[in-house]
Formats: sequence, C-alpha cells, structure tokens
Amino acid sequence: MFEFSLFILLAIVLVITSILVITRVNPISSALYLVFAFLALASLYGMLSASFVAAIQILVYSGGILVLIIFVIMIMNLTMEDLLPLRADYLLIVSLALIIIGGSLLPALFIISNYLNFDTIKISENFGSIKEIANVLFNKYVFAFEMLSLLLLTAIIGALVIAKRKI
Repeated sequence: MFEFSLFILLAIVLVITSILVITRVNPISSALYLVFAFLALASLYGMLSASFVAAIQILVYSGGILVLIIFVIMIMNLTMEDLLPLRADYLLIVSLALIIIGGSLLPALFIISNYLNFDTIKISENFGSIKEIANVLFNKYVFAFEMLSLLLLTAIIGALVIAKRKI
C-alpha cells in the first residue's frame, strides 16, 4: 500500500512539474521545474528496481543536460520583452482539447492492450546491467547514439548563432 501511494504521489508530482515546465514564461523557472520532473522520474525508475537508469537520469539529465540548457539560456540573454510573445493565450482551451483527446484515446489503449500478449517476452539474465546496456548501445544502436550527439551539438551551435546576432 505504501509503494502504491508513493507511486501515485511521484506520478502527480511528475505530471504537475511537467505542465509547469511548458507553461512558464521565464525559461529559468521552467528549467528548475524540469529538475523536479527529472528527479520524480528518477524516483519512479528507482521504484521499478532500475537503479542504473535512475542514476543515469539524475547524473546525465538533471546534471549535464540541464546545466547545458541553463548555459544556453544565459548565453541568449533573453529579456522579458523577448519572452512575452511566447506566452500562451489559449492555454485553457488547448488544455481542455488535450484532455478530451486523451480521454477519448485512453479507452482505445486499454482495448488494444487486452489483445497484446506480454507473457511471451523473454528477458535475459543480464537485462539492465551496465555491461549489457553498453553492448547494446555501442554495438546495435551506435548510429542512433552518434546522431543524438550531433543533434545536441547542432542545437547548441544554433543557440549560439541566435545569441551572437543579438549582441
């Protein structure tokens, strides 16, 4: 009962902080809410006994990526006049539309999940170990891993070019 209550609490924190990330006008406050969302997600991973993924979530995302995001925000040197056009005027209407769409798709997902057979999935003994993750990541998915690093590098360069024009 305690684990279920903790799961519900962490899920609520994750949903609320995720909503706050996209609704804040100030990018620094949005980044701080992103930290809380990452920590709640890492806690959920910890509850699922995925300690490696939880540790990586905290180290890589809450540490590295978020510092990088804040660094890019600071380089862009945005003022409140630059941020005001980004304010969502129709937030309530869009939120209600998303709730209606999500509410209509949820029963379809439950119906589809009843036809899926999860008993046939075989999990290896080393599933989730650091060695197994490294083997899969750097052998099978090395191209995707390298493309992700190039995508992040391109985003940083783009932010620097935009910041350089304003100076």
